Amino acid sequence: MAANEDQEMELEALRSIYEGDVCFKELSPVSFQYRIGENGDPKAFLIEISWPETYPQTAPNISMNAFFNNTISSAIKQSILDKLMEEVEVNLGTAMTYTLFEYAKDNKELFMENQPVHIVTSVGNNISIGTHEIAPSSKKRDKKEQLSKTQKRKLADKTDHKGELPRGWNWVDVIKHVSIFKF
Repeated sequence: MAANEDQEMELEALRSIYEGDVCFKELSPVSFQYRIGENGDPKAFLIEISWPETYPQTAPNISMNAFFNNTISSAIKQSILDKLMEEVEVNLGTAMTYTLFEYAKDNKELFMENQPVHIVTSVGNNISIGTHEIAPSSKKRDKKEQLSKTQKRKLADKTDHKGELPRGWNWVDVIKHVSIFKF
């Protein structure tokens, strides 16, 4: 099978696998981005893979130069790229874009374990132009009220299986209410 036929088959597979996935972005028929981690996660990163003409017989080009990755230290980026290149060597000759994205997702915590949560880096890194969402760091998440097991159990006992209070839970007992008043 020719390299172009392999690429067409992989492109079709990627489109069907990642259909509706907001983390996946097809920049062109031979260039793809995948965001590893949720928006707002300080340890999230973006991987860009582009295929040379002879892919999959030759290694794809893997980049982390997207603006989204500006807060990640250069050493961490290089470490991630090195580990991805090891995975490329193992899979050379086969369609590997999906494999690389999944490998990065599975090893996200390992890749980012040495990444400080708050780091200021220079903007002198290579920046690719595109529309990337940047998570606002100044927004605070609303904390949910933390309940103890006992509190949760009492709440569950008061409600039905849908979480609603039973009919009449706040009704007043008229007989008791009237018996307070003596006529």
